[in-house]
Amino acid sequence: MSRLTPPKTIAGKPVGPVGYGLMTLTLFGGIPYDEAIKPMKAALENGATFWNAGTFYGPPNANSLQLLKHYFTKYPEDASRVVLSIKGAYDGATQMPQASPEHIRASVDECLAVLDGVKSIDLFEPARIDPKVPVETSVKALVELVKAGKIGSYGLSEVNAQTIRRAHALYPPAAVEVEFSLFSRHALDKGGIVDTCRELSIPLVGYSPLDRGWLTGQFKTLDDIPKDDFRHFYPRFQPGNFENNVKLAEAVEQVAKKKGNTSAQVAIAWVQQQGVLPIPGSTKVPRVLENTKSVELTEAESAELENALSKATVSGARYPEMFQAHLNQ
Repeated sequence: MSRLTPPKTIAGKPVGPVGYGLMTLTLFGGIPYDEAIKPMKAALENGATFWNAGTFYGPPNANSLQLLKHYFTKYPEDASRVVLSIKGAYDGATQMPQASPEHIRASVDECLAVLDGVKSIDLFEPARIDPKVPVETSVKALVELVKAGKIGSYGLSEVNAQTIRRAHALYPPAAVEVEFSLFSRHALDKGGIVDTCRELSIPLVGYSPLDRGWLTGQFKTLDDIPKDDFRHFYPRFQPGNFENNVKLAEAVEQVAKKKGNTSAQVAIAWVQQQGVLPIPGSTKVPRVLENTKSVELTEAESAELENALSKATVSGARYPEMFQAHLNQ
């Protein structure tokens, strides 16, 4: 199989081989900012220079933006080291995309107001395609913001190959973000997202490379998931699906044990090998250190993973039904 490497630059700036997703630091609340910045600092010091944030990762007054303001106020010297991607133009209360020119401009202005000059926006992405707004209309608004100096570049999230081509024809995106892991391989379909981005030389960013914890090896039974955990709402963690997915997760774990690494490290290395930049997120420094460790898969290990995947099908959709209409659009 082909062995690729993740993009080395995004938005014209160098990025490390692993990025960092900030979602869990604020989405569910409860983590004091002085604690939350510890894994952020660890990620940066271990080469995760591409950070992925969201205006809807938490309430309007306590999401990624406020945390980033706190971090870069404490560490102003790190602003030039981080390539910051922010997803916005999305109503977290209704879970609806809002990618009209007016909403995009308002979302970017909100980000800039909260950040208050401590960090520039290197990449801004409408979090989902707005079904009421042609992608060309959204892109035109984003390009205007680039030319005005409010954002460094724009990206796309949860889009299909056709949408990527339409956007690129107007103005090339600096990156495309897609869910991508050993459990979520839809982007590899022939002529699909990965093939299109390679053809058009668009960097690919893979979120949820550990499939919401499935590929960490920590789930063996349903009792391993805390009662109030959000994963109880996700199809792959439902009874019936859960038991089937454990078998595939254990196959990854077997490869990892023989290699002397963790399941997470093997899963992240697989994403990198597809030419995609993985952006795992974690609230704990030890997990960040684990996720940013450099690991390379041999051809035999890659073949073993592919063999296991060919014999088992992941059970359950990526998201609950209420979110599915806005995926892969």
